[in-house]
Amino acid sequence: MSSPTPRQKVVIVGAGPVGALAALYAASRGDEVEVYELRGDLRDPTTVPLNFTKSINLALSERGITAIRQSERSGLIQNVLQGTIPMYGRMIHGRDRGQLWEAAQAYDVHGRAINAVDRSTLNNALLDELEREPNVKLFFNHKLTGADFRTKKAWFERRIPGETPQPDNLGVAGRVPEIEVSFDFLLGADGAHSAARFHMMKFARVDYQQEYIDTLWCEFRIPPSEKGDFRISPNHLHIWPGRQFMFIALPSADKSFTCTLFAPSIHYNALENAPQELQAFFDKYFPGVCPELITPEALSEQFNLNPHLPLISIKCKPHHFSSSVAILGDSAHAVLPFYGQGLNAGLEDVRVLFEHLDKHGVYDKDIAVYDRNERRLAAFQAYTDHRCEDTYAINDLSRENYLEMRWGVKSPLYRLRKSIEESLDRHFPSLGWKTQYARVSFSNQRYSEVIRAVARQGELLGIGLAVTVIASVGAISLLMWRQPRSLSPTRFFRASLRYLSSLW
Repeated sequence: MSSPTPRQKVVIVGAGPVGALAALYAASRGDEVEVYELRGDLRDPTTVPLNFTKSINLALSERGITAIRQSERSGLIQNVLQGTIPMYGRMIHGRDRGQLWEAAQAYDVHGRAINAVDRSTLNNALLDELEREPNVKLFFNHKLTGADFRTKKAWFERRIPGETPQPDNLGVAGRVPEIEVSFDFLLGADGAHSAARFHMMKFARVDYQQEYIDTLWCEFRIPPSEKGDFRISPNHLHIWPGRQFMFIALPSADKSFTCTLFAPSIHYNALENAPQELQAFFDKYFPGVCPELITPEALSEQFNLNPHLPLISIKCKPHHFSSSVAILGDSAHAVLPFYGQGLNAGLEDVRVLFEHLDKHGVYDKDIAVYDRNERRLAAFQAYTDHRCEDTYAINDLSRENYLEMRWGVKSPLYRLRKSIEESLDRHFPSLGWKTQYARVSFSNQRYSEVIRAVARQGELLGIGLAVTVIASVGAISLLMWRQPRSLSPTRFFRASLRYLSSLW
């Protein structure tokens, strides 16, 4: 009688939301899981984020919710969603003739919402769930310093917070001694500047593209009102569009708003050199923010103290090497934040990866170790083939959405197309017509398929509008021919506009 196949040992680098969810998926399948995190315990409020800013707000939508739900942890998604604030659309802010105005734009014709969630709320819920798993071990303050993906070994430096290494405790070349860890496979979920990806690229022929766009970002905070309530609508993503830049605000559970200024570096340089112009800059481009929502003193203090950080986008292929390592989340595809899909795409990576591992029989009982390695290799390859196309697609979509958010939302053409597409979705659901935003945020349709579907809709919409215009001109021309005295050129033009308006 053959002995049962030993459990796989899985090492996960990164204990953020993506790494923690991957650990839950692996643990639920019986793997022995070890999670290594460079920072201290992320549930400790004193732990400093890697980018040295309190970027606390995330947007959780259908893809992320589906991935968490399929972790097979009863009550986990309910606990997470209880701490979220639903955002049903954008609230566009502006000023005309000295008067402030705001205009709501619903995200979805069916009333669905994306969810503003505090980063720590989500991460804490996942880590607390992991601590209840007997086959999971968490190691904080461990830095990945090397990996051999042929012998399946990794090396980590262990650093004790607040302790300066003594010379007697240092290893070769004055370095902190390393620990060696063996594994069956390693998952890298350690962010855009991933050490796991760096070491994987020594073994795999990775096509790698990294780009910093000419936009910096800085965080601000709108505090609660004197009565302890939200100062503006909590159920919207607030946008002050400024053509070249924008200011946005997302609600937080403490009734404040976490805000971000996105602007080209030239504007940051100008404001850094002339800080006295900051309030005038905000008054010109983001009316109603200062002093109505943020005092001039707080605005200046936050601009001066909070870091001005770059925005990076990363594409790479493949997302794995052999049967020993795969990368997920920002490690595989850092995307610009303008679609709110960075978190959701990363969580979806976890679901897709483990679906392929299941499909290829990696977790079948009593299989030989060699067969399991071969199956895992096939699953990792399928994950790369499936996911690279989609992660490239969401990277491109996120870049395009920046232009829409900072200017397109005010365009009549944008509003016309949105109105037409939503009307078709509402009144003729059998056509399967949906806006691009609804496909991305309120479905699990592959990102690459979203691009193709929206392109087809655009072609059909263009044909439909052309036919409508031709038919309208023909009808009015016929009327002019029959009654030439009753319709002057001016009245002809006005009648044409009324007719087209009535159609939509």
